[in-house]
Amino acid sequence: MLLNKRIQELELVMEFEKVEECFKEVSSWIENVGRKRLKETINLDDSLEMLLQAQKQFKEFDLVASEYCKRGQEALKKMNRWEDFSSVDVHSYRVKLQTYKDQVEEFCTQLDETRHRVGETVRLYEFFDKVRQGICCTEEGVKS
Repeated sequence: MLLNKRIQELELVMEFEKVEECFKEVSSWIENVGRKRLKETINLDDSLEMLLQAQKQFKEFDLVASEYCKRGQEALKKMNRWEDFSSVDVHSYRVKLQTYKDQVEEFCTQLDETRHRVGETVRLYEFFDKVRQGICCTEEGVKS
């Protein structure tokens, strides 16, 4: 029984090493590209036109970022079996796995929140723009 468990642990280590390349690629992209682009969307412009341009750029980024989130989450799913193993030999791999998991989940959550914030901000600006246009049209009608 112990031999079987040890063989399974070794198989997991080999599987981890295969999947780790994916984790490293996703992690590198998140740190070097993803987080920087998310920070750029913190301060959205004050005009509807500039906001719509920022939304368009964010949507392009969002497509790529969502693909990295998906790849990271799929790699994490492959490693779900790690929770059943607690030996000292596997511990360092579990720590790495948890680090990757935290990073991917945090970035994906931030991406979702930013997507929602950008969308809501655009809708709000569009609403205010319609209200402003309605007021202008009403004022012009009153002046006539």
